[in-house]
Amino acid sequence: MKRLFRFGFFCLLIEANSLSAQTTDLPYSTLSLQNLSEFKAPGSGWKVVNDVQFDFRKTGNASTKAGSGVLINDLSGKGKDNLSTSIEHGDLDLDLEFMLDKGSQGGILLQGRYEIQLADSWGVQVPTSADCGAIAPRQSASGTASRQTFEGHAPAQNLSKAPGLWQRLQIRFRAPRFNKKGEKIENAQFVKVVQNGVIIHERTEVTGPTQGAPLTDEKPVGPLVIQGDGGPLAIRNIRYKSYGIEPVSLKQIKLSAYDGKFKSTGDFQSLSPKSEMDLDVLAHLAPGSKDNFGGKITGSIHIPRSGQYYFYLNLKWIPAETNPQNPNGAGELLIGGKKIVSMDGRNGGTAATTVQMEAGDFPIQLNYYKNFGLWYARGNDIILAVEGPGVPYTELNAVIPEVDPVNSITVEAKNEPVMLRSFVNHHGKKHTHVISVGETGAANYSVDLRQGRFLQFWRGRFMETTPMWDGRGETQLALPMGSVVELPGTPSVAFLSDKNAVWPDSNSTYNYLGYDIDPVGRPVFKYKLGKADVREFIASEDGGKKLSHTLNVTPNGETGEVWCRLAEGNTIEQLPNGLYAINDKQYYIEWTGKEKPVVRSTGQKTQELLLPLKASNAATLMYSIIW
Repeated sequence: MKRLFRFGFFCLLIEANSLSAQTTDLPYSTLSLQNLSEFKAPGSGWKVVNDVQFDFRKTGNASTKAGSGVLINDLSGKGKDNLSTSIEHGDLDLDLEFMLDKGSQGGILLQGRYEIQLADSWGVQVPTSADCGAIAPRQSASGTASRQTFEGHAPAQNLSKAPGLWQRLQIRFRAPRFNKKGEKIENAQFVKVVQNGVIIHERTEVTGPTQGAPLTDEKPVGPLVIQGDGGPLAIRNIRYKSYGIEPVSLKQIKLSAYDGKFKSTGDFQSLSPKSEMDLDVLAHLAPGSKDNFGGKITGSIHIPRSGQYYFYLNLKWIPAETNPQNPNGAGELLIGGKKIVSMDGRNGGTAATTVQMEAGDFPIQLNYYKNFGLWYARGNDIILAVEGPGVPYTELNAVIPEVDPVNSITVEAKNEPVMLRSFVNHHGKKHTHVISVGETGAANYSVDLRQGRFLQFWRGRFMETTPMWDGRGETQLALPMGSVVELPGTPSVAFLSDKNAVWPDSNSTYNYLGYDIDPVGRPVFKYKLGKADVREFIASEDGGKKLSHTLNVTPNGETGEVWCRLAEGNTIEQLPNGLYAINDKQYYIEWTGKEKPVVRSTGQKTQELLLPLKASNAATLMYSIIW
């Protein structure tokens, strides 16, 4: 349902169902890959196709499918052309997917000057500024013989997947700033770079164009350039948000504070305030009670241009997990006297909406109250964030936090496998009986012991345990620090009457028997399915490039047929090299046995890869996950 409010100086388009913390921000623009019309003088070295396959075992063993949506360079590896967009940008949010052939390298150059490296860095243990995700170095120009590189920035960790798999790159870039004379006054900055879901750079400045950039000067704008001079690569799903330099801002903000307990934000509107003060940050800073108060923040908000704006409000003293029968606070945001965002505190302290606004300055009012404090939500700060046309997601007048005396608490797998028991979030649900295993090759995984479910695997650093071990450990969660692939979280083995029977969400006859520790220090899980004994073992191989998954089943007179589900995904495709590509080339399954797995469709419009474990005495099945 949509309501349209029209009045004097602007209009607000409010979606009633958007007032929740789950509302997404404003949509990206898309760079069309139906053809090469979005690019300047593309030449013959680039084309668009529907699909591409690279073989992670062999360079140059590539194939394509005719169509559109995927941008590729010369598959022979001889092409050296760069590809420049017709559009030019300043500040930019960029989101794209890329795929590399074995041994290939290339780059994404912001404004044609500042490069993020693309490279086949699969399995590299200590990445450098030449590896995938790195900010390329600069090169001195003081004579050919003495030219040296400097200022390169390696990624925080290597999160690269195997050749032939799609990877994701997200960049928030801040262009250099110039004064009215055209003199540079601020360097370009990679505000944030995210590879495969993990931050690898944050607030990293570059003092000038990086090595090999096609543009060697510095200006406020420039094209996006794809560098494809180091072997075959593919790009798809290029999305962007281009920004101006005029921000949304708050002016002359003041706080009127009230002491006491309140049932709604209207309770104190007619009262005389206990105190009044000017503010430069959004927080309840008034003297008096820190746990029983109401507040009214007023001022004006500057909107630089007309269009749709996304507003997000978070009252930090209201936790995400709260008692809906006894919320400890509530709040609302008004612009021009119209309510934009509101929360009653029953579902947490966040709310968001999308609003159509006109350019200009408008009165703003933020009303809120707090009736009691909670030890795990101590702060009285307020987050008010906005995003709009030409305006990146920005927290307005944010409080700069004090240095936290507690550093993050982490568990690393350095010289031997590490096991950690904890709670783990999986597909948004908290699992309470989980063991996670970290390997020295940076290949890690989690298993739900209560249900016998293989939950996830990831490459990179092991676990952050601050939510478990800081203070009272309120959430008891351990957080993977690498690039996670979440699995469906259903049993690895189950009884099926035949190959068409539905795969169960859980095994009713599952009985967990604990785990043994192998000589290297990895767990070997033991459980029963009915009468059958199952031993399950997962191990890192090839320096962390693979996880082998072994299942040993002893029937013990059990007559039901035991099947193993190797994978489930939106798509499962058998490749020419014998591997199976899962979820549109998210990862590979390698099966080297004689029997061919069954690929079948499900009622949920997914596909499954199944194998029967045929045995009169015992059967062992082993396959590998490659990513």
